[in-house]
Amino acid sequence: MKDRATTNSAGTAPHRIALIGSGPRGLSIVERLAARLAGGPAHRPVEIHLIDAVEVGTGRIWRTDQPDWFLMNTVADEVSSFSGPPDDGPARPGAGPSLAQWWAEHRPDHPGPNSYAPRRLHGEYMQFVLRTVEENLPPHATLHRVRGEVTDLERLADGYRLTFADGTALRADRVALTTGHTRPELSGLQKRLADFAAEHPALRYIRGDSAADMPLDEIPAGSPVGVLGLGLSFYDVMAALTEGRGGTFVETDGPGLRYEPSGAEPLIVAGSRSGLPLLARGRNQKHHDHRYTTRLFTLDRVRAACAGERVDFAAHAVPWLLAEVHLVQYATVLRGRGAGGEDAFVADVLRAAEAGVPDVAAIAARHGVAGLPPIDLDEVARPFHRRSYADDGEFEADLLAAVGRDLDHAEQGNVGSPVKAALDVLRDTRSIVRALVDFSGLTPRSHRTDFLEWFVPRVSFLAAGPPLRRLRQVVALVEAGVLRVPGPDTRFETRPDTGRFAVHSPQVPGSETAVDTVIDARVPVPDLRSDPAELTRRLVERGTLTSYLNDLDDEVFDTGGVAVTRSPFHPVGRDGRPDPGLYVLGIPTEHTRWFMQGGSSRPGFWTDFVQDADAIAGDALRPVTEQAAEPAAEQAVTEPAAGPSAAGPSAEPAAEPAPAGDTSVRESAVPAGAGSR
Repeated sequence: MKDRATTNSAGTAPHRIALIGSGPRGLSIVERLAARLAGGPAHRPVEIHLIDAVEVGTGRIWRTDQPDWFLMNTVADEVSSFSGPPDDGPARPGAGPSLAQWWAEHRPDHPGPNSYAPRRLHGEYMQFVLRTVEENLPPHATLHRVRGEVTDLERLADGYRLTFADGTALRADRVALTTGHTRPELSGLQKRLADFAAEHPALRYIRGDSAADMPLDEIPAGSPVGVLGLGLSFYDVMAALTEGRGGTFVETDGPGLRYEPSGAEPLIVAGSRSGLPLLARGRNQKHHDHRYTTRLFTLDRVRAACAGERVDFAAHAVPWLLAEVHLVQYATVLRGRGAGGEDAFVADVLRAAEAGVPDVAAIAARHGVAGLPPIDLDEVARPFHRRSYADDGEFEADLLAAVGRDLDHAEQGNVGSPVKAALDVLRDTRSIVRALVDFSGLTPRSHRTDFLEWFVPRVSFLAAGPPLRRLRQVVALVEAGVLRVPGPDTRFETRPDTGRFAVHSPQVPGSETAVDTVIDARVPVPDLRSDPAELTRRLVERGTLTSYLNDLDDEVFDTGGVAVTRSPFHPVGRDGRPDPGLYVLGIPTEHTRWFMQGGSSRPGFWTDFVQDADAIAGDALRPVTEQAAEPAAEQAVTEPAAGPSAAGPSAEPAAEPAPAGDTSVRESAVPAGAGSR
């Protein structure tokens, strides 16, 4: 077995760090490694091996060869792969431009502030960050870009051996797994649809994945296509089958668009449980360094409500979170009136909160906002679920009216619209939610039902939408007859008698459409137990990776996320002990921790995204003789979350965790010395 690396020219064995997966998480660790290495000499030469099977520096999802119609859903001004903002020096690890700043400087097509970049362009930016790292490494450090698939990882007496698909190997002292999105084994409805397509050669089933990796070009023009899901991936599929087929969206005299077909489009029949496409992000009116400070939904209040026990999310957290949402809703209304009544209203709400969860709507009524019901997350996310329709025409009119209302709110902006400003609270409070949820912060039942089954789908639908132009495109496509939404609770079924798929809504008579292709436009949920990747399977079989269990008394919830310690996130093996030389970060740990799919940090702040990467970088650079004592496995993985953890042992520590009641949890200003020069 040939080794991919050798000792350096001086014959000294280097300290070798391997990162498997080079998407945003892997790149963030590399950037922090380089920033730390620039701060002083290492105990011996350091080699960093950044490994990816698709494109080193971007990974599969952000690769640079995908078309421009696949867009990000975060404005470029709020995205950075550097751990610190630019200063008076050159770009370097720890201090560099945001995506928007780089776009404006390097591309003539930058549209201006608050623009949404193509994913390909973000991949080019990531390559710029990686080149910046390479060009600024000190003499005692080298970075190797390794294109290849790691199929095995074994513990040795003095480190690890990585085996590649081509039979070569690499020995490393530390290894970080940042492997990102997976393609889990099919089950349930997905497997039934796939099996039916396999039995009928004229049919196609395209599994959930990045739209850039779907064989969408194989779908014939004019062919009816069922699209399962109306979330972010639906918009990618929609764009590929319209703009990607030569169709164009034309500005009209009003705020809408008109679609001009190319004739190469299929008929898109798209549906979901809600029957409503993912709502648009409000037009951004916030500066990239804006941080929302909660006034009602705090860790102190939620933990006081549960009296030191595990949190019941529905009973202890949701009432305070909804009160915060409603506070912003009504305060925005009062601010819009310009009569100066907002401050008095907020003061009354805060006084009422001293006695418990306040009735924000009742207090708002006393301040002159009567007749406006508080936002109901279920009603906003699923406005059609209690309705029945006479026919598909009646539903289509209701759908376009609902989309039109959302576009009106989105156009008012995420500060000006009471609805969009209030729903942004769900996005702005993620750090508090994570501090409550991560590492068994919730009871097992509440974690599974209240949080994952109820809250997560709604917050994803209401606070993570596409640019509002995408929703305008939906209207144009419906009006052009290219897109059809059958109705709420859309069913995707097989029809053995006709040998075709059928898509319909039980609430809309006559909505059934026969289709020849079904595309699952939903991002697969990560689950260690169903990940077929060869590396994962071997690590599971060997007991290196295990599924995280949220257990309390005799109740156990097997989450499917990789069991890891707190920072710096060592995997906990079958023997209950953490492996001190391994790290697992990002999507594989989803459900052990929450919202691991985030793909960047914000310029100028050490969010948890950067803190996590820095913790791993600091630990990975420590000599073996200085390795910290292993934490007790039980404490490391089952202790209820008592607050955000520090970023790990560090010569350049991240800011201390905020106090339990502070709403800036796990998001701090850039530490001094973050970008050593």
